[in-house]
Amino acid sequence: MRCGPGCRQTDMYWQEDTDETGFVVPDNVIDLAFSITCQALPVDHAQALYTAVAGVLSWLADEAGAGIHTIHGADSGNGWERPEDVLLLSRRTKLVLRLPKARVEAARALTGQCIDVAGHAMEIGEAQPRQLSKSGTLYARYVSIEAPGDEEVFLHTCVAELREQGIRAKKFLCGKTTTLHTDAGPLETRSLMVADLSLEDSVRLQEHGVGAHRHLGCGLFIASKAV
Repeated sequence: MRCGPGCRQTDMYWQEDTDETGFVVPDNVIDLAFSITCQALPVDHAQALYTAVAGVLSWLADEAGAGIHTIHGADSGNGWERPEDVLLLSRRTKLVLRLPKARVEAARALTGQCIDVAGHAMEIGEAQPRQLSKSGTLYARYVSIEAPGDEEVFLHTCVAELREQGIRAKKFLCGKTTTLHTDAGPLETRSLMVADLSLEDSVRLQEHGVGAHRHLGCGLFIASKAV
C-alpha cells in the first residue's frame, strides 16, 4: 500500500472478510431423515435407539463417521401433561442418521422395518437426505469428554479438539449437564454452542463433531435455530 505525502511507510497486515456467497456445502457427510410412526419414547433413549438401529444396520458399530441424532418431541400432547421421562412424538418427528456418503444407500435398509426402542414400537418409513447446515452458529445437545462437569476443563478440551481439526472458532457457550444411561454405565455430557464459524469450519464441525459416542447422539452439531 502506498502512503500519501508526508506518510511514513510501515508494515501492515490487512485481512478482509472472506466472500462465502458462492460456497457449496459438500455431500461427503449428510443427514438421512426417516419418517417414523411412533407414539412415544423415553426421554433417555439414546442407548435403546442405537441398539435397535444397529440390530438392522450391523455395520453401524464399526463406522466411525456415523451417528444417530437423539429424538426430541413435543413438551406436551394436546393439552395433556406428559410424564417427565416420556416424549410424546408427532407425525412430523424424524429418525435422523448422520452418515458418510458411502453408507447412505446401505442405511436405507431401515425403511420398512419395525424396531423396538425400550418397549416402544417404531415403524420406519422412507428416507430423505438433508444437506449439512450453512449456519455459522451450531449446537450440540450432548458432548462427551473427560470431566464434563468441570466447565473450564470442558471448554478447554473442546477448543483444543477443534484446533486439531483446523477449526477457527471464536465463541463458545457450554450449557447444562445431562447423564445418559448406557450399557457401559452412566455417561455424563454437557451441551455446547459454537458461534462465529466460517461456512467451511461450520461444515467441518458437523462432519467431524467433538468428543466421543456419536452412536448415542453425542458430539453431533446442528444449526442453533433447529434446537
